[in-house]
Amino acid sequence: MAKIAIIGAGGYVFPLRLIGDLLSFPALRESTFSLMDIDLGRAERTAAAARELVAHHRFPTRVETTSDRRQALDGADYVIVTFQVGGIEAYRLDVEIPRRYGIDQTVGDTLGPGGVFRFLRSAPAYQAIASDMHALCPNALLINYANPMAMNCWLLNRLGVETVGLCHSVQGTSRMLARHLDVPYEEVRFVAAGINHQAWFLEFRRGDEDLYPRLREVMKRAHLRRHDAQGLADDRGEHSEAGRGASVYEGGVERVRTEMMDAFGYFHTESSHHASEYVPYFRKNPETVNDFIPKRWDYYEICAAHDETGRTNELLNRLKADLTPSVEYGALIIDSMETGQPRVIYGNVDNRGLIPNLPEGCCVEVPCLVDGNGVQPTAVGPLPPQCAAINRTNINVQELAVQAILEENRDHLYHAVMLDPLTGALLTLEQIRSMVDELIEAEHPWLPEFVRKRVT
Repeated sequence: MAKIAIIGAGGYVFPLRLIGDLLSFPALRESTFSLMDIDLGRAERTAAAARELVAHHRFPTRVETTSDRRQALDGADYVIVTFQVGGIEAYRLDVEIPRRYGIDQTVGDTLGPGGVFRFLRSAPAYQAIASDMHALCPNALLINYANPMAMNCWLLNRLGVETVGLCHSVQGTSRMLARHLDVPYEEVRFVAAGINHQAWFLEFRRGDEDLYPRLREVMKRAHLRRHDAQGLADDRGEHSEAGRGASVYEGGVERVRTEMMDAFGYFHTESSHHASEYVPYFRKNPETVNDFIPKRWDYYEICAAHDETGRTNELLNRLKADLTPSVEYGALIIDSMETGQPRVIYGNVDNRGLIPNLPEGCCVEVPCLVDGNGVQPTAVGPLPPQCAAINRTNINVQELAVQAILEENRDHLYHAVMLDPLTGALLTLEQIRSMVDELIEAEHPWLPEFVRKRVT
């Protein structure tokens, strides 16, 4: 049966959630799970919970652990990546140093200085994984869950590894929109395409009914605040029917995404908190941030404060009682490839003619058919030009960061951050250089050698 390697398996909750998803499919219960982490004790902790789950359900699954990446990859059919190089300490630097320069990132793992530096820390690990996969499991599919999704997958594609990147923003946002419209989710049909965390819902339907006219009306009524000549605002949002019951991940009050839809015509896939980092409009100063996003959501602070042991135990008990899979696509892909069961998922893949008005070879998020032939991306066609233009401002940053790694070109690191829409709106070029230099100095232990070298 299949060998499934999980690289970065020492996380408290997410690796166990993936294992629960995999075990929910009968065809995968005879698999071998090879859990690898550079901290073997952390991998053993995940394995102990996984073995307890396997024993509880009396499955024949084999769970092994290792701190040797090559051992985990040897003969693997599927490789799942879930790591964060540098952990919470590096993440703290990603957000705290830019904040001193006025760049307030609510997450900081996708674009901007936080996203670029997270990618720089991760790139050597991906290069090593790619080299080992070519030698030890050349036909394996790499399923990437680690951010920054687009940069990581773009690099892996250039390194010749069969890759699909997975996120849950399409699933989460489509469910949120169905709730706003009071439409049963199973009756909704949609098409989304673009880039990770900024894919656009091009269609949103219920049978023959185009739901977009009602979606625009409902979201504007619930979430937009229009100022009159005296500066008074119609403050709706969280007190409206549509705003009630929305999760923090969905953004609570979705003013940012609704403003973007009002301006550019289409709703996109990432929460208002996170999406506000990718464009120059919403985080110009604390007053503007508070106006558009009055309820702060800081993902670093959430991560630092997690009671991970308690959450793991809670998840384990829930999986013992019910192995219903989550909304994540990873297990669906592996089950479809093993059984031939056709499914459609949303994946981050190499843009080879899939969206012709985005750069060839960048990483795009599109619908993909999955069956015994693997992951087969769908050619969506051109995006509405205004949507493609917004995507390209983000792709510029991704491209320069990837080129920095491939060419070992330190200058492109500065170029990538300089091209970030929010950073460029707030800082001068000299301020950006200073911020990048400070990040390099602080994150020195985790960065590639060519970045650590001082320019003479």
